[in-house]
Amino acid sequence: MRRYVTFALLGLGVFAVVAGLMLSVYAYPKLAKAPHDIDTISVAKGDRITALVYVPQGDRAVPEIRRDLSLTSTRKVTGDLKAEEVARDGDVTVWVEATKLVSDRDGLTVTAGVRSLCLDRHSGEMVTPCENQYYEKETGKRVKADRGEAQQPGLSFKFPFGTEKKTYRWYDGTVRQARDARYVGEDTVKDLPVYKFVQEIPSTKVDEREVPGSLVGQPGVPTVKAALHYEVVRTFWVEPVTGKVVDGSEQVKQELRPATGPATTVFEGTLKMTDETVTANVGESEENLGKLFVITTLPTVLYVVGGVLIAVSLLLLATDRPGRHLRNGGGAATRVQQPVGV
Repeated sequence: MRRYVTFALLGLGVFAVVAGLMLSVYAYPKLAKAPHDIDTISVAKGDRITALVYVPQGDRAVPEIRRDLSLTSTRKVTGDLKAEEVARDGDVTVWVEATKLVSDRDGLTVTAGVRSLCLDRHSGEMVTPCENQYYEKETGKRVKADRGEAQQPGLSFKFPFGTEKKTYRWYDGTVRQARDARYVGEDTVKDLPVYKFVQEIPSTKVDEREVPGSLVGQPGVPTVKAALHYEVVRTFWVEPVTGKVVDGSEQVKQELRPATGPATTVFEGTLKMTDETVTANVGESEENLGKLFVITTLPTVLYVVGGVLIAVSLLLLATDRPGRHLRNGGGAATRVQQPVGV
């Protein structure tokens, strides 16, 4: 009976280990993927912001620097299901992002844009070849890239499934480069455990523009050539199993710097995801964590349980030696009795 129990434990242990291996090797790559049909909206807000806005005056718009503004940024991300790179079970998808930053007071647009890129569904990084990559910061001025060119490298929408405590490269659309996003520690967002990352881009020249002299403190000059400098501190709170950014903020500053005279601040302020957006992100993360439990936590449980069962069964086999039966039961059964009366 003991041997039957031993081999049953051994079989269960081997089954548990194999099942854990199957979940890790085969199920995880199939289920831990960014969706093709994403359709999300996130909102960020900020107060006491300085910004350059264009005020309609008749048939033209006049640039004007305004202070103490309340701004709202809306970001909509959708999947391009018609893109040639999109296959139902493929590892590449195409997402389109449309953003708009407006003044709450009068609805004037501060910035707006749209972009599209191909990304790896596991890592979240931009990949090539990609026919559907472009960005457009001004209406009608779309900048497309060759299919083999990494126009928007690095991460753009999310971190990888199984995010690690290390530095990642996050794409910045203003400097048009991927820059380091450093891991800085663990945190919680609405009781959800997250990793915190910070990306810091120091003051960088990103453009050179012809602007009205009045905009840079030179009212007597019709137009002045000025360099546009940009800096940002961007913070991400990331749920590490799914790689979803559940909360985020951007502290941004932009200056126009003419060849002579002081710089003029054309944007300065902080935008942070609204509580409604964060709550929705946390809820979505918790839902996806439940779905991914089978392929993330369960394999570890199976490995541990299977290892214990195998160890116990091997120990039972080692202590259940045939010699033990011969010394105890066998000797008693073959004992020879002496004849009576000898």
